[in-house]
Amino acid sequence: MEQPTLHAPWRMEYIRSLGQQDQSDCFLCQAAAVGSDPAARRDHLLLWDTELTIVVLNRFPYANGHLLIAPRLHKGEMEDLTDAENSDVARQTVAAMRLLRRAISAQGFNVGINIGRVAGAGLPGHLHQHLVPRWGGDINFMSIIGETRVIPQAIPQLYDELLKVHTETLP
Repeated sequence: MEQPTLHAPWRMEYIRSLGQQDQSDCFLCQAAAVGSDPAARRDHLLLWDTELTIVVLNRFPYANGHLLIAPRLHKGEMEDLTDAENSDVARQTVAAMRLLRRAISAQGFNVGINIGRVAGAGLPGHLHQHLVPRWGGDINFMSIIGETRVIPQAIPQLYDELLKVHTETLP
């Protein structure tokens, strides 16, 4: 009996991006530079930004709603961040948790930073924190036996949903 095949063509973009080290190619720096144009913000999956921090949807998510919270400036080490940048990354992480609880009913979170390529950083030059929402029973057989992730919602649809909820909660 022939084994079924799952295709994940979006992975090739990620694989090709792994060799890019040039700051001008940094997707986080590009997102930080888009300004207020809604179409450009959407193209870069930029949900919101502050003076010091950006919050973007991960284009290559581990789970639905996987966000990246990063300092606006291209810095690769925790000790390179100012106290203000560290504080703002933490504040925006809390804001992102609140958003994901409201928008997609996240029940828990994995939060982490990979520093350096050997630690798993796909973009080692620009520090970023991963915020991965979790739900009871969300681990299924696909990731255990098939080394494949099943993401139940298209990224553009999720972007619209998160942006709507975020915009509704602004003061």
